[in-house]
Amino acid sequence: MNIETDLAERPVFVTGADGFVGSHLVDKLINEGADVHAFVRATSSGELKNIRHHADNITLHRGDLRDKHSVDSALKSLKPHSDSLIFHLGAQAHVGESWERPYETVDTNITGTLNLLQSVVDLDLDIAKFDTAGTSEEYGNIKEEMAEKHEFDGDDRVLLSERSPVNPTSVYATSKLAADFLTMNYHDAYGLPTVTTRMFNNYGPRQNPRYITGTIITQALERDIVELGNLTPKRDLCYVSDGVRGHLHVALEGNPGEQYVYGYGENLSMREWTETILDVGSEHGYWDRPEIVQDDDRFRPGDSDVEELLVGYEKLNEETGWEPEVSWREGIRRTIEWYAENPDSWYGRVDWR
Repeated sequence: MNIETDLAERPVFVTGADGFVGSHLVDKLINEGADVHAFVRATSSGELKNIRHHADNITLHRGDLRDKHSVDSALKSLKPHSDSLIFHLGAQAHVGESWERPYETVDTNITGTLNLLQSVVDLDLDIAKFDTAGTSEEYGNIKEEMAEKHEFDGDDRVLLSERSPVNPTSVYATSKLAADFLTMNYHDAYGLPTVTTRMFNNYGPRQNPRYITGTIITQALERDIVELGNLTPKRDLCYVSDGVRGHLHVALEGNPGEQYVYGYGENLSMREWTETILDVGSEHGYWDRPEIVQDDDRFRPGDSDVEELLVGYEKLNEETGWEPEVSWREGIRRTIEWYAENPDSWYGRVDWR
C-alpha cells in the first residue's frame, strides 16, 4: 500500500478531529495531501486546541454528533465524491467519566454513531469506507463459562482478537460495543462499506491528562509523589502514531463488514508502566524519582475494572502488513517531552490537584 498515493486529494471526513487520536490522524492526512473535512464539537469559544495549525488546510465543520441536523449539514460536503473515507473517532472516551456522565456517554457514543450512519444512508453518499473506532475495553474480563472460547498464548495469557468474546464492564465499554454493532448493522442492512477497529490503549502527546499515562507524567513533573488507582491491571499500550497507521491500513485495505484489532502485542501491569515512565523521565532529566502511592479513592467502581488486556493483531498484520513501530520507551520519551513543553495544554485539566 502506498498511503501517499491513496490519500492524495482524497476527501476524508474525521469526527473528533480536534481530539487526541483524531488530531494525530489529521496531521498524517494533511501530510499526505488529503482533502480533510474536520468535524469538531461546537463550543462557545469556538477555539481549536490540537489542529489550530491546520486551520488553513482543512474544511472545518462545527456541530454535535448528537444533533442529526448538524451531522447532515457536514456530511453533505461529501456528496459530489465517490471515494470518500469517514473516520469516526468522536466519543466520550474516558472510562471513569462514563460513570460520572453516563447519559452523555451513551448519547454521544451510541446516538452519535447512529446519526452518522443514518446520515450516510439519508444523503445516499457513495463512500469508500466508514471506520468506527472501538476499544479494547469491550472485551472486559473473562467469564468462567466462556473461557474455552478464548485463545491463549504460550505463557497462558488470554490473547484477544477479532474472534474473542466480549464482556463490557463500564458504561463507556458498553456504549462503544453498541456503536460497533450499529456499524455492522448498517453494513448488513444497507451495504455500507463499514469496518470497526478496536485499538488497545493508545497513549502519546496531546492525550487528556486524566488518562493513566498523562496522570503519571503530569504528577511527576509537578511533585515528588505520584498518586494512582489500582496498579495491578495489565494493559497493552500502543503509541498514537502506530494507532493512526492502524486506522489508515484498515480504511484503505480492510474488508467491509469486518472488524480489526491492534495494539503493541505485549502487556504489563500499571505498576510496571508507571515504573517505566518514571525511569525514562529520570534518565532524561525531567524529574528525580518520585514515590508511587496507591490511592483507593482513584479505583474504578466496584468490580468494573478490567484485569488484563493483550492483543493478537495477526489478522491486520497478515492482510495489510501493519505492525507497531514505536517502542514503549521511545513512545514514553516523546510523550514526556510534549507534556513538559506544553504545560498550558494540561495544567488546568488534571484531576489530582
